Amino acid sequence: MNEQQTLLNQRIRLMLDDARVSAQALPQCPQISLWLVEPEAMRRPFSQQEIINIQAYPAYWAFCWASGQVLAREILQNPHWVKGKKVMDFGAGSGVVAIACVMAGAREVIACDIDPDALLSCEANAALNNVSYRLHGDLFAFDEELDLLIAADVLYDKANLPLLNVFRDKARQVLVADSRVKDFDFPPYKAIGRHESFTVPDLDELDEFRWVNLYEA
Repeated sequence: MNEQQTLLNQRIRLMLDDARVSAQALPQCPQISLWLVEPEAMRRPFSQQEIINIQAYPAYWAFCWASGQVLAREILQNPHWVKGKKVMDFGAGSGVVAIACVMAGAREVIACDIDPDALLSCEANAALNNVSYRLHGDLFAFDEELDLLIAADVLYDKANLPLLNVFRDKARQVLVADSRVKDFDFPPYKAIGRHESFTVPDLDELDEFRWVNLYEA
């Protein structure tokens, strides 16, 4: 067990005492492997205290959410989206989209997440995939020009919808992947694709959350 895996295991146990991470290849994007929570820990009944712990520390960086898996795959299949560009992966979580951007030939990639543990995960997953990118903790404090800002699964809370305007102020182009907003009507964002996916490890989510929509502005 390497030092980064040990550190991530220490953090994931804030969520569940018996949880641990392992390197897992993504079913829909096998070029990429991530340090993710082992499925067994999530497939058993939880005690009331465990539910409280999960709610207090939902280690979202230890999952590859459906939108992230789809977007990573689509970027690798359409490298012209990012090739030669300066790209930010906002709400990076595990860093899966940032990794795909590097692999697809982006000139520079920044993985941005407000959660310090997510940035630890991004760093560990970059090393796992033999890529490198910058880490940043605050979009609002970032004042460099961006060619492209990418965001996957960050609109799960309606309070986050104003970020769509912030993204446009921060970058020339924005690419959003989302499986939560039912009636997405935020011009000038326009739909460019719809794909079926799932979380890794699979949380057996409702079917409606297994469809990922891609939008561009």
